[in-house]
Amino acid sequence: MRRFFVSPDDINGEEIFISEPSERNHIKNVLRLQAGDTLIIADGSGMEYQAAITDIPADGVKLSILWVSPSELEPITHVTLFQSVPKQGKMETIIQKSVELGVRSVVPVITERSVPKGGFAKTERWQKISAEAAKQCGRAIIPKVAEPCLLSEMIPHLTDYAAVIFPYEQERSRSIKTVLRDSPGLLGGFREKGLALIIGPEGGFADEEAETLKASGALSCGLGRRILRTETAGPAAIAMIMYELEL
Repeated sequence: MRRFFVSPDDINGEEIFISEPSERNHIKNVLRLQAGDTLIIADGSGMEYQAAITDIPADGVKLSILWVSPSELEPITHVTLFQSVPKQGKMETIIQKSVELGVRSVVPVITERSVPKGGFAKTERWQKISAEAAKQCGRAIIPKVAEPCLLSEMIPHLTDYAAVIFPYEQERSRSIKTVLRDSPGLLGGFREKGLALIIGPEGGFADEEAETLKASGALSCGLGRRILRTETAGPAAIAMIMYELEL
């Protein structure tokens, strides 16, 4: 069944009104849906509605709610991906695959080896990619893509998380599995406060950056015997986290 997102403000009692012109056009002219057809509506807070179209006026789509329930599709573990900005085009793929795998939010980070270092007029596009991926894979929320920040600006916010993990190619003794399984008391914390995953840029973290992350309490780990590209490392680590923690 087709899925659409609305603001909670678009839900009034037993009725839903989709006001976005592009969504109305998609429903009416692309999907060619009519009164009586049903949709799944998500309000971005984790609630889902099955609703039947009652009318398609010029300013939107009217629906009548048939049932409502909390979504069972969202991961219990909230993962925030702090992704060092890669070369042009790769961020789109990273966001798309990370959203499909269950990430809660994405924060682009500018590190010493980030490419490019400026001109980030792309956040709106990245957010659109997140929304499209959320629809495609049946998410109940649209993960937020934040404005890019410097690594130094990110560090103070790491204390908000139960744990902070960063894959590091020079880490030989500790795998991501070890971090997730052997850290006492972190399992419950992951679900209450969330987990931060920091992925380095092409070329890896500079030595000073890695030491700064460790000094802030971040746990370095390996992702296996091979060195992964930055666009592979994030989705691979998210998949590993979800496998270990989604009990």
